[in-house]
Amino acid sequence: MTPTSAPGAVVAGADELSDAAPGGRDSLYGRFAARVGVHAGSALGKGALGAYLSILVLLPVAALLANAAKGGPAAFWIEVSSPEAVAALKLTLIASAIVVTINAVAGTVIAWVLVRDEFAGKRIVNALIDLPFALPTVVAGVVLLALYGKGGPTSIDITFTRAAVGLALLFVTLPFVVRSVQPVLSELDRASEEAAASLGAGALTVFRRIVLPALMPAILSGMALSFARAVGEFGSIVLISGNLPFKTEVGSVYIFNLLENENVAAAAAVSVVLLLCALVVLSAMTAISRARSKHVR
Repeated sequence: MTPTSAPGAVVAGADELSDAAPGGRDSLYGRFAARVGVHAGSALGKGALGAYLSILVLLPVAALLANAAKGGPAAFWIEVSSPEAVAALKLTLIASAIVVTINAVAGTVIAWVLVRDEFAGKRIVNALIDLPFALPTVVAGVVLLALYGKGGPTSIDITFTRAAVGLALLFVTLPFVVRSVQPVLSELDRASEEAAASLGAGALTVFRRIVLPALMPAILSGMALSFARAVGEFGSIVLISGNLPFKTEVGSVYIFNLLENENVAAAAAVSVVLLLCALVVLSAMTAISRARSKHVR
């Protein structure tokens, strides 16, 4: 009698033959074709990414630098060191630093309440956090002017003051720290907190020694985004601040005034200074955030 092969053996043999075939998935040709396909897709993706970033970021920045350098280093320094430019830049950076510090505390508290507490209207409050994202900044300026301007329902008039600049910046940068901290806090393992509490640690100690180190990278990321937004804010400030030179004129409004006077080189020079300040702060906070993340792990 001729021995019969089991169905499983036949299938296995077919699989082995298929793998050994020139186009099989385990053959040299198959592995080469798969690798070429992966590399081709990767190269295509990198090319598309490079082209997209070049059009949206690199080319505009290059044009800005070219305009700023038209008159040479001496002209650049004259434009950025003029008394009005220095006053505008100083107000912008100081106000942004103050706003970021306030946001770091208030944003963390708001995120904590939204994640850890239950109360009526929680969904509405959670949705309102994103309102500054959805609202055009000029409309935000109109809203603040109506509320805190002359004859407003709050009976508080802060128009044409530096407090108005700070309030406008706080409004537009509110969501950044909240939305950075909220998902991290939601995924935080509470077992360590409960263990520390069972050992006699108070709520403040638990937060300071366990929760805060885990949240710090997210807080720093939110602060960096808040600072970048505050440095370049225009729409919400231009109406309520009055744009008074040496008093309430911020860098973005000063640049706009230079452009209105057709002084493009000076506007580009001041813009470069603001861009460098934002990049330095973003890079520093990103580096600190990464270091903190590695330390927590």
